Amino acid sequence: MSVQKDTDGRDRILRAAARLIAESGGEPVSTRAVCAAAGVGAPTLYHHFGDKQGLLDAVAAHGLEEYLASKRAQPGTGDPVDDLRHGWDLHVEFGLSHPAVYALIYGSPRTPPAADEAYAILLGLVGAVARAGRLRVPVETAARMIQAAGIGVVLFLVANGDDGGDLSARTREAVLAAVTVPDGSGSAPAPRDTRAASAVALRAALATDPPPGLTPAETTLLAEWLDRLTD
Repeated sequence: MSVQKDTDGRDRILRAAARLIAESGGEPVSTRAVCAAAGVGAPTLYHHFGDKQGLLDAVAAHGLEEYLASKRAQPGTGDPVDDLRHGWDLHVEFGLSHPAVYALIYGSPRTPPAADEAYAILLGLVGAVARAGRLRVPVETAARMIQAAGIGVVLFLVANGDDGGDLSARTREAVLAAVTVPDGSGSAPAPRDTRAASAVALRAALATDPPPGLTPAETTLLAEWLDRLTD
């Protein structure tokens, strides 16, 4: 079998599976149905994907690629919190535009490997907010809060209908208010918020560029102190 023919067979299976999953309305799609739609035998499917879960992971990765491309190309606004806001909107837009693929990625307890890069991009956006002194909780905590809220909003809207963005926007702003501090252009942040944001900013800076004058044990202890200052 030529490499081109082998690749064509894989792509045909992937496209057939993606189409059947999109048309299934959330019902399970069998490998037999995928093979029939792609015009291949079961051994060909298992040769390319190993098993059904491998096929589903490949469909998720294929569907997520367009979204990841938009995330990678997201231009900076000059305000890291606005960049985070834009990232939320891209996530919700992707989920509502591709509900079947989104359910594969985020609708089950097992998150496929395709979601790892999306989360890494989120961590990068949150880290930029931290380094700007605008984050009131640790980077990982903020990223998990944003991810959990965003997934919840998308799954709710997919199940209950798009409300035109009002629920998404309200939830987004509530979460951002919970994890960030004002930029100083309006009301001044409370002293406790300023202290927490400074600690988070220093923690993020140390993670990016560890101080050479400290031993690993001292660096770990400093990180623990900074985390306690955010509590």
